[in-house]
Amino acid sequence: MSINSENFSLLSKLPQYVFSSVNELKYEARKKGEDIIDFGMGNPDQPTPRHIIEKLLESAIQGRNHRYSVSAGLPKLRLAITNWYKRNYDVELDPDNETIVTIGSKEGLSHLMISLLAPGETVLVPDPCYPIHSYSVLIARGNIKEYNSIKDENLLMNIEKGLKTKPKALIISFPSNPTTQTVDIDFFTKIVDLAKKYSVIVIHDFAYADICFDNYKAPSFLQASGAMNVGVESFSLSKSYNMAGWRVGFMSGNREVISALKRVKSYLDYGIFQPIQIAAITALNETQDCVKQTANIYKQRRNRLVDGLSKIGWEIELPKATMFVWAKIPEQYLGMGSLEFSKKLIKDCKVAVSPGVGFGPSGDEFVRFALIENEQRIQQAARSMKKLFV
Repeated sequence: MSINSENFSLLSKLPQYVFSSVNELKYEARKKGEDIIDFGMGNPDQPTPRHIIEKLLESAIQGRNHRYSVSAGLPKLRLAITNWYKRNYDVELDPDNETIVTIGSKEGLSHLMISLLAPGETVLVPDPCYPIHSYSVLIARGNIKEYNSIKDENLLMNIEKGLKTKPKALIISFPSNPTTQTVDIDFFTKIVDLAKKYSVIVIHDFAYADICFDNYKAPSFLQASGAMNVGVESFSLSKSYNMAGWRVGFMSGNREVISALKRVKSYLDYGIFQPIQIAAITALNETQDCVKQTANIYKQRRNRLVDGLSKIGWEIELPKATMFVWAKIPEQYLGMGSLEFSKKLIKDCKVAVSPGVGFGPSGDEFVRFALIENEQRIQQAARSMKKLFV
């Protein structure tokens, strides 16, 4: 028997990875010795805070911590999660029934879809969106329906239009990757009302909860009255605590949804390496100065990039949150589309960005800058891109 990947039905449902062509150009340029200033992947460049690393090391030398853990997460970590919610958002959660530890956000969201969906059921997802929001649905053999999430003034209207098609679940994410959009608690209250009206499960991705600027504080979906009855919220320690490679996060909210995810995960994994969970307890419970410092670094980089681009003639609105800048392609290059424009930036300016179309069709007039280069490199990139406007 010969094995043919064309017979793997799931793979045929997954879209082509748009970023691969840009990544290939970046790789080839670096092979030639070219210096590429890389704003592509949102991969934090700052180190994990020292006190968190020290707790990991202390825990890792204890033999008992090398045994299987539990898929729902250590009880003390789940308690730390509920305390984090109470302290930051005045939200009360039951650590045994209303929160679960996940192996990062992507794992949690993917297994949540497997938990919730029957084949062919539909989930309403933003366009553009963080790719796992749609990929997780496809992996669970569900269908996606997209709502345009570009313009704030039309957002609720677009969501309600999509809800009229009776999806099983709705995915939202604020502050948003890639668009950097932000909302207030009133928006979430309206989402709860819509969820009740259309009997839909709400899934809120809160990955950038702490990366906020200019006195803006992102609200939690679970703060909205009635939110616990209609949905859940996902959080990752990747960005707030610079723990991207550690793969630790959590999902909290409606106990029926959490119970479903808990059951599926009990078949699939034994949880995260215990020293990582113990270090995560330290991250959530101890000083949060490191979180504020991280947000401030991104703020300074945001300022440097937006100011530098403005000086060369590329005007971009200052984002109030996330580690990204979502930039409308300059008018003279708009017809190229985001993929070809991104390739041009690498070839002509030695600058790598993410093409907006990689996040959804509605993103094709934009590119995304991830603020993962230092301020000097950001200035260098702006000078290099000046040739686009000559």
